[in-house]
Order: sequence, then structure tokens, then C-alpha cells
Amino acid sequence: MAGIITTGNHPKALWPGMRAFWGRQYDEHPQEWSNIFDSESSEKNYEEDTEVTGFGLATVKNQGAAVSYDSETQGPTKRYTHVTYGLGYIVTREELEDNLYEVVSKRRIKALSFSVRQTEETVAANIMNRAFNSSYTGADGKEMCATDHPTADGTQSNELATASDLSEAAIEDLCIQIMNAKNSRGLRIALMPKKLIVPPNEAFNAERILKSTLQSGTANNDINAIRSMGVLPGGVVVNHYLSDTDAWWIKTNAPNGLMRFNRRATEFKQDNDFDTENAKAKSTLRFSVGWTDWRAIYGSPGA
Repeated sequence: MAGIITTGNHPKALWPGMRAFWGRQYDEHPQEWSNIFDSESSEKNYEEDTEVTGFGLATVKNQGAAVSYDSETQGPTKRYTHVTYGLGYIVTREELEDNLYEVVSKRRIKALSFSVRQTEETVAANIMNRAFNSSYTGADGKEMCATDHPTADGTQSNELATASDLSEAAIEDLCIQIMNAKNSRGLRIALMPKKLIVPPNEAFNAERILKSTLQSGTANNDINAIRSMGVLPGGVVVNHYLSDTDAWWIKTNAPNGLMRFNRRATEFKQDNDFDTENAKAKSTLRFSVGWTDWRAIYGSPGA
């Protein structure tokens, strides 16, 4: 084999200046799904969240008349069914005999770990990627971001009425929509914007909008109200697994919103196959992701 020094028919060295590309390990992004989803453990086959509405406004009680009574109403029920994900690799008997286990298996275990973590991120990001897709609906029968979520008080929206690209004005409009939010009985709630979620394509634009002292991209001498009011205390969250290059979202302080339930943590196991004499290694984990309360996220698919 020209250019390769071999011992026992196995490559041991390359010509000077050449590198073995197949062994290279790239750096990974830090964990990103936890910046968007709240996480809880689970010991069941599935978890269910059921909305229970409160009461409406109090009514006038006339002298000598009976007080009016209201009752709670059960809203939509969201079921999180846990899914098992798994992947593995094989080291052949021949590779073991030829003392390649150290080289081959260490490389493959790193690649397996990388793939498992990528799976976690991709599954979680797909909830966002499908946020405006009516083929993927939640407990109320609507996609995660919609202008017509059904409630006991009529329809409500967590999406800009007119789809807009990321801009200072569009963020302000969505923040106003958030601060005017109501519960399912039509009562005002203290819903507040917390963080801006964007794909990498909008990272620099988002940073300029949030951190400019004056209004971004204008010659006006007006202050940047988003910054001065501290409207988005969580800042910008860039998620590298978002597929839409101009969609963006604002996460709020709504409880039980975007959820991940961990049924089984990531496990790595090894065993040998009797028939082939191969060594096998695998990794599995079990979890579910989704949303219970759509008020946890407001967004726009971009113009």
C-alpha cells in the first residue's frame, strides 16, 4: 500500500504531512434544549397534564339576594407518551484479535455519544420547527403557535396577526400581546416575556436589537425601550437545531408550558454476540417532549 507503513497488514503511519481524517472528533454545542424546555422526571408510561380553569368575574349581589356560584371547567388534556431512542455499534472479533479495540471502540463510543446527544436536541427542536404547522397539534387541536386557540372565553392568540421578520417593532408588538394575555376564563394574567429564541441566522440581528442603547437600525434619537425596560431578562437564546431561518419566538413565564419528561436517562451497555463473536455496544434513553400551555411561547414564522 503506497505511502503507508504497515505491520501485519494494518496501517501504522502515514507520509509526513498527511493526517487520518477518519479519527477526527469535532467540538459539540453545549446542551441547548434546556434553554427552551422545562424538565421533569417521570416514573410512568406517560404523563398527563389537564387544564382546570378558574372562575369568572364576581357578579353584583343585590340586597337579600343569593350570591352567584361558579364552577371550574376541565380544559384540554395533554398526554406525554415516552419514546425510547437507541443506537449501537459493533466491533468485530477480527478487530479484537488484531488489537484494534482500543482505537476503534474509543472512536466509536465518542461518535455514539455525539449521535445520542444530537438526537435529544433534534427531537426537542422539532417541537419549535413544527410550531406553525397545522399537521402537528396539541391538546386543544391547534398547532403550538396559532391565532385561534380555543378557550372558555373564546379564541386567543400566541402568534403575531401579521407574520413578521425579526425586528425591534415586531418584538415590541409580540411583547404587548404577551402582556395583554388572559387565562381561559378571560381574566388578565401576569404573563411576561423572558427570552428571545432565534436560529443562528438571526443571532447577530437579535443581539443588536436587544443591546443597542438607542433604537436599532434607525437615525432616531429614541431609546431602545426593550433594553431600558428589561423586557427580555433572559436575553437571546440561539438554537442551532432550528430549521426555519427567519422564524423566532419569545418564551414567557407561563408554568407547565414547554415540557420534557425524562423516563430513563442515557445508558451505555456492552455485550458479546455468541454467533458472530462480535462485541456490541449500545446507548438508549427514553423521554418525551411537547407543550401543555401554549401561553409559554409566542412567535412568528417570519415574513
